[in-house]
Amino acid sequence: MRILVTGGAGFIGSHTCDRLVELGHEVTVLDALTAPVHRDGTPNYVTPGARLWVGDVRNRDLLAGLMREVDAVYHFAAYQDYLTDFSRFSSVNVVSTALIYEIAVAQGLDLSRVVVASSQSAMGEGLYRCPEHGEQTPDMRPESALTRQQWDHSCRECGGPLEMLRTPERISNPQNAYGMSKYGEEMVAVNLGRRYGIPTVALRYSIVQGPRQSIYNAYSGACRIFCLHYLLGSAPTLYEDGQMVRDYVNVHDVVAANELVLTDDRAVGRVFNVGGGTAYTTEQFADVVRAHFGSDQPAHATGEYRFGDTRHIHSDIAALQDLGWQPRRSPADSVAEYAAWLSGMPGLDGVLADADRKMRELGVVRSARGRVDA
Repeated sequence: MRILVTGGAGFIGSHTCDRLVELGHEVTVLDALTAPVHRDGTPNYVTPGARLWVGDVRNRDLLAGLMREVDAVYHFAAYQDYLTDFSRFSSVNVVSTALIYEIAVAQGLDLSRVVVASSQSAMGEGLYRCPEHGEQTPDMRPESALTRQQWDHSCRECGGPLEMLRTPERISNPQNAYGMSKYGEEMVAVNLGRRYGIPTVALRYSIVQGPRQSIYNAYSGACRIFCLHYLLGSAPTLYEDGQMVRDYVNVHDVVAANELVLTDDRAVGRVFNVGGGTAYTTEQFADVVRAHFGSDQPAHATGEYRFGDTRHIHSDIAALQDLGWQPRRSPADSVAEYAAWLSGMPGLDGVLADADRKMRELGVVRSARGRVDA
């Protein structure tokens, strides 16, 4: 099969390209190679055997020319990280997706599959249950609560505590610009795919981890942040109280999901969560990283928080499991792979300080009125 992979020089994209070439597919990569992910230009892990085109996925003529030559498209190209570039999220993530379908319809292309990379962030704060008032999907926590270190959501009816549930694909309540753009991307892809008979699948990745994840992003990447701290001999800071819940999925398990939906017709027209299956607090995940590096310095919470962060989210992966997919690797496996990839990499000393400075300049990292145990 001839396959176009947008963002194919990136983290998930490059690993997917490796597998596609291994399977014998003819792979074309379109990637803008922009900073911060590609600060140093073309990475040395671009898949051997794949044809690389450097350009913007919103370049209609370039994209149309490449799409005429392929049977399927994986759309991984995206903008993420900085919270205040609101228009750029929609421009890159939503407009590029719409353009793929616009070109396919205008040129009458017979694509066997379009696979769109979405995100767990499209679900927002996730699904909860009040014992008395049932299921709820909270909105973003107000800053008035965060400054008082009131981290957890409460029932909108009675004010009582809520139980976090696994969040299925039917929940879509994004609260930040990236999540909104990813939900918009899903809607464009799935609905236009249905309308025009273009077999489409959207995959909502949880926090993906493993080698090749950029060290230069300011906001994203718990594995990156914690590994860099312990590699450089310092203890990481935990936001809020360190009890925020996430699920982490290994990039090789993500590639297996990408491979599955390329040919499994049961996936067409649907959105799937791709997660790790097990929930971890950020403190627990930091301990996984600390154990790998053999450090005696535990991560510590200072009472600072990142404005706009989700409190808890744990993806329900039952729908994809019903197609035969399983997450087979643990966070410890991901940390070991990422740490090995970092080993010997030059220029790491200033990365954490640069990211922290950027986050504070943007007003993303903020302080509560008091401090939790530090």
